[in-house]
Amino acid sequence: MKRVRCPKCDHFIQFDETKYTEGQSLVFVCDNCQKQFGIRIGVSKLRALQREENKGQAPLPSLEEQLENVGSIVAVENVFGFRQEHPLQLGDNIIGRRNKGDEVHVPIETNDPSMDRRHCVLNVKRSKTGNLIYTLRDNDSITGTFLMNEILGAKDRVRIEDGAVITLGATSLILHAAE
Repeated sequence: MKRVRCPKCDHFIQFDETKYTEGQSLVFVCDNCQKQFGIRIGVSKLRALQREENKGQAPLPSLEEQLENVGSIVAVENVFGFRQEHPLQLGDNIIGRRNKGDEVHVPIETNDPSMDRRHCVLNVKRSKTGNLIYTLRDNDSITGTFLMNEILGAKDRVRIEDGAVITLGATSLILHAAE
């Protein structure tokens, strides 16, 4: 099952993509706001939209940096069980609720109001020996950032490892370190 977002009200509509062929156009009517909109199967405009939203931000990492696997964050929204996977980059990775125009490196698609738009920061860097080091800190969020059910203090910077469970509001994140 795939989910598409209504461009007017951000409501999600689910459909079975296996019933359609690549390149086929589909038309949806949003149950929430009655807006009619169309999509094309197999053609994603999400990357172009994210690039457009990120204009004026720090430049995108080079191709070599993008190809370098430094790990990923898997988000599981507790309300719907919708799984998302976001690659990490070297340096600061700002994690927060997706919102048009916000400067977030890891935009979590959620309607959870307890997650800030710029909730926490996960820093990825290499040690002198070449190993990856992951450091988590809260970004002055309203509800706080939890690591393994322990809330981080305002100035805490905590090293985390593969499998660490981070909770932002009602959403859980799991760190998958690079191999």
